[in-house]
Amino acid sequence: MKKITINDIEIAYERQGKGSPLVLLHGYPLDHHLWDAIVPLLKDTFDLIIPDLRGFGESTTVDTPYTMYDFASDIAGLLDQLGVQKTAVAGHSMGGYVALAFARLYAERVSALALVSSQVLADPPDRKHGRYKSAAEVAEKGISGVVDTMTPKFTSNPEWQAFARQNMEAQQPAAYIGGLKAMAERVDATTLLPAIKYPFVVIHGDADMLIPIERAREVKAALPESHLFEIKGVGHMPMCEAPDETAQALIRLN
Repeated sequence: MKKITINDIEIAYERQGKGSPLVLLHGYPLDHHLWDAIVPLLKDTFDLIIPDLRGFGESTTVDTPYTMYDFASDIAGLLDQLGVQKTAVAGHSMGGYVALAFARLYAERVSALALVSSQVLADPPDRKHGRYKSAAEVAEKGISGVVDTMTPKFTSNPEWQAFARQNMEAQQPAAYIGGLKAMAERVDATTLLPAIKYPFVVIHGDADMLIPIERAREVKAALPESHLFEIKGVGHMPMCEAPDETAQALIRLN
C-alpha cells in the first residue's frame, strides 16, 4: 500500500484500475480488504481508490476524538494529493456515514454516491449510549468482546464469517474506540437527500442483521430517483457474499 500524510496522520491506500474515479470506503471495524473480492470486477470500469480509514488497517490515527467530518477531510486530502478533483464515492456501513459526510462538506467533488449496507439516520439515544459503552469496554478489556459479538452478525456464511473475524482481529483498539465515538456523534443525513442531483445507488442485503433492509427502503422513499438493489439472502457484506450483483449495481455510478 502507498501512504500519504494528511491531517497529521498517515492514510494508507491502494489504487487500481482505469476509468472514472471511484473511492471505496470500508465499514467498521474492518479495512480496505473488505473490497478485495469485488476489485477485479470493477477495475476495468473505474480508477479505484481504496483507503484504510484513519486508525484502521495501515492508516494511523490520533488520540483525541474525531468525527465523520474528520474522516471525510482525510479523504478530501487524499484526493487532493492524488490530483482527483471529482469522484464517485461508495461507502459500506460506517464508510457510508463517511461518504455522506463527504457529500455534505464537498458536494462539488461528488459525481455519484453509493450506500452499501448503510443508512442515513443518526443513532437513537439508546444506540448512542451503547456505542460509548462498547468503546469503554474496548479501552478496558480489548477488542475480543466486540469481535465475538459482531462476527455472526456480519453474515451467516461461515467462510465470510472467518474473513470478518480475521479482519477485525487485525485492527487496533484505538480504531475501535475512535470509530465507535464518531458513529455515535454522527448527524442525521436525511436532510441531505433532497439536494442530491447526481446518481445515487443503494445496495443492501435483505438478511442484514446489523442494519435492517428497511433503512435502505427509507432512503429510496425519500429519494425516488435513487437506484435500490436488494440482494436476496445476503447479510451485511454484499461485496463479499454477492460480488457480481454488487459490482453490477456499483457500475451504475459510472
